[in-house]
Formats: sequence, C-alpha cells, structure tokens
Amino acid sequence: MRGSRRSQVKPRAAAEAAPRAARPQAELAETRARAVAAMDAALDKRALEPVLIDVSGIGSYTDFIGIVSGRSDRQVDAIAEGITQAMKARGLYPLGQEGSGSGRWTLLDFGAFVIHVFYHPVREFYDLESLWIEAPRVKLEIPPEATLQQPDALYGAL
Repeated sequence: MRGSRRSQVKPRAAAEAAPRAARPQAELAETRARAVAAMDAALDKRALEPVLIDVSGIGSYTDFIGIVSGRSDRQVDAIAEGITQAMKARGLYPLGQEGSGSGRWTLLDFGAFVIHVFYHPVREFYDLESLWIEAPRVKLEIPPEATLQQPDALYGAL
C-alpha cells in the first residue's frame, strides 16, 4: 500500500533556522570594515543612494547587506566591477555573482556581506530596504552627488 511507510526525512531542529551564532565583536567589526570598503568602491564609481544594513542579529545567511544604484545599465556593470576589483585588492574574492551583464541588477556575494547593485528604477520597484526595515543601518559618508534630489527622479525610465 502506497504511503504506509513513515518518511525517513528528519525534521530540522529549531536552532538551525535561527540567526547566525553570535560572532566575536572583532570579527564583526572586520566584516563591517570590509562591507564599508565595498560601499566606498561603489561610490568611487559614482553610485547613488548607498545603504548598508546590519542584519547580523536577524539574518541567517549574511551579516551585512549593501544596496546601491546606478544611473544606467552600463554604470551598474561598472559599479559591480569596481567593487569586485577593490575587494580582490584586499584579498577578498566573491563567492558568487548573479545578474551581471544585464545592467538591471547585480548581486555580489562575499559571504559575510552581500552587495546589490541596481539600476535605480529597478531598485525602487523591488524596494529591498523595506524587507529589512527593522535592521539598523550603518552610517556611511555619502557625498552630496550620491543622493537624488528628487525622490523617484529616475522612475520614469523603467
């Protein structure tokens, strides 16, 4: 009779779904410094509206999420390449990269932090920042040219 045997799959323990184990403050500070360096590299390529979110206390897959925008598809690719090169210079290579070449969105996964580079109208559409609204933001030095003067100024270009 079908289905009469019990499944051999064991349920996950509740602890496995919890946020990452508490990490030493020194290690978390080093990760934060690397994530800030990646955001600085994005700003060197004239990225818009950088946001660095600290999800170390609530996220299970990473400690920091960086989000930046580009004004065009070519700039999105240039920002992602600039971040990758800056991190390689520090001896840190991405574990994975998704979406590159399309110019709409690129994800750079460095393990302890991930960086999303969006074409700005696409970023506004997906609004990742609102998914992590409860997580604290890391204070960044943002030059005036990296902020949009009018909210949704580029949204019509989608």
